Amino acid sequence: MLIGELAEATGVPARLLRYYEQQGLLRPERTGHGYREYPDCAVVRVQQIRGLLDAGLPTRIIRPLLPLLERSANGLVRPADLPQDVVGQLAEEAARLRERVARLSRDLESIELVLSAVPPRRDP
Repeated sequence: MLIGELAEATGVPARLLRYYEQQGLLRPERTGHGYREYPDCAVVRVQQIRGLLDAGLPTRIIRPLLPLLERSANGLVRPADLPQDVVGQLAEEAARLRERVARLSRDLESIELVLSAVPPRRDP
């Protein structure tokens, strides 16, 4: 399938698909005319990339995880299969996400405190 077809199948803009290629997350073949051509399994790969990005992982961590996910029968990576450097990167990322969650929780509490002090609005 061509890049426009993959974009339509996944809901991911072609611009992002080209970015994923630059980051080494997707590797399309090239047709004789230079067009990117993706296998059908690229749809699943893009969905995995989107899920990992949505979870907050950067592409530098996603890159080594994708081959492990490909070999997995159930879409999960076995901890024993993770290279030690990836384990360290995941630990750092988990710590960063915990800090972010704590900061967001504090921000939410502040907003809720302000909102609780505002009297209800009465529309005429």
